Amino acid sequence: MAKKWTHRLRKWVTTRMDLPEDVMMDLPRVTMVGQLHIYIENHKGLLTFTDSELRLLLKQGQLLIKGDSFVIKTILPEELLLEGKIEEVLYLNE
Repeated sequence: MAKKWTHRLRKWVTTRMDLPEDVMMDLPRVTMVGQLHIYIENHKGLLTFTDSELRLLLKQGQLLIKGDSFVIKTILPEELLLEGKIEEVLYLNE
């Protein structure tokens, strides 16, 4: 019950204060430039990294990125810039 109320309060504050929803709702922001770059903000940690797969923990679920020749260009506590040939971006609700 408290979780529903908190969600409604965040939604109301977002609407009234004209704040970006991803900031108030603690959602990830994913920005892609073609198939070459992907920038993810507001993740909760790196779970897996190989040259063909990256998996990030989110507040709710995980983000799985598949492709080829992956290189992490920037990694900060809640931000990551990945380069390579991106073939799939999947949200896993686990």
